Amino acid sequence: MQDTSIIVAESHPLHLHGFNFFVVAQGFGNFDPNKDPAKFNLVDPAERNTVGVPSGGWVAIRFLADNPGVWFMHCHLEVHTSWGLKMAWIVNDGKGPKQKLPPPPSDLPKC
Repeated sequence: MQDTSIIVAESHPLHLHGFNFFVVAQGFGNFDPNKDPAKFNLVDPAERNTVGVPSGGWVAIRFLADNPGVWFMHCHLEVHTSWGLKMAWIVNDGKGPKQKLPPPPSDLPKC
């Protein structure tokens, strides 16, 4: 996730619902897809559910998407959420029995 701004760069504490994730790398400036992945810590990264994206920088996270549903990720600075700093992760059903959404109840009203 990249902190890019038109007026001024700010730090953003981003929080993901439904999962913990691993912070595999972060840095200042723009993420460089040719150089920065070599710095990723894939051995023992920090586990979090909120991470501060550095002011004018970037952070790379990794998580196992094994909890089906639609999960909200947003900046914990409330005004930033109202400005659009939010997203939804859509996680489809997996192969395991605990990786599937249950069917809707039989008495669920039709639209």
